[in-house]
Amino acid sequence: MGTKVSTIAFDADDTLWQNEAFFRVTQERFAALLADFTDPDHLTERLLDAERRNIGHYGFGVKGFTLSMIETAIDVTEEQVPASVIRELIAAGQEMLSHPIHLLPHAAETVARLAEQHEILLITKGDLLDQERKLAQSGLGDLFDGVHVVSDKSTQTYLTAFADPGPETAVMVGNSLKSDIIPALDAGAWGVHVPHDLTWAYEQAEAPLAHSRFREISHLGVLPGLISEFEQI
Repeated sequence: MGTKVSTIAFDADDTLWQNEAFFRVTQERFAALLADFTDPDHLTERLLDAERRNIGHYGFGVKGFTLSMIETAIDVTEEQVPASVIRELIAAGQEMLSHPIHLLPHAAETVARLAEQHEILLITKGDLLDQERKLAQSGLGDLFDGVHVVSDKSTQTYLTAFADPGPETAVMVGNSLKSDIIPALDAGAWGVHVPHDLTWAYEQAEAPLAHSRFREISHLGVLPGLISEFEQI
């Protein structure tokens, strides 16, 4: 008989609800606004470079993304970007911060079903106010026994979250191999990857296929059955 799974943790953005799609739409708007100054591919590279530099200053989320767009616009135009463009970028960020939540398929019923017999956690990166807003709008908030909004995800993040009764009885579910899966595996938990069609370049990593506690599923609807399998191993 296997070890009972005590805790199941979920990532939020692009695991339970759509997120990256709204960033992509805003990036297209960004490219259109700066089309007279640089080509879209070069702009995408410059923006990603700015986001990587700025994570330590602003963290993850819409606010940091918006400030990185503004910084990139200033740089690629050699400080000639019109004030009207800056105003539109600020407006785009504000729109993202008020965008309605779109749950991904099977998210609501899967979390509700697993919450009947397990401790359920939300472990997510991003701006605290924005993540609290999205969780409230999702209708899932009451299903979680704990919510952790962190500046970044590391092995220590999961060791802390799964400290009682221990990571060996915990499962982390998410779309990011880099943030959700690999550090959770390193902490000793199960890591269940749920790929999303759109993944930010910063979050991409090689799948740890050889790891005995790594699994990949096509959608959240099959997760309860997989949890049952873990408890037989």
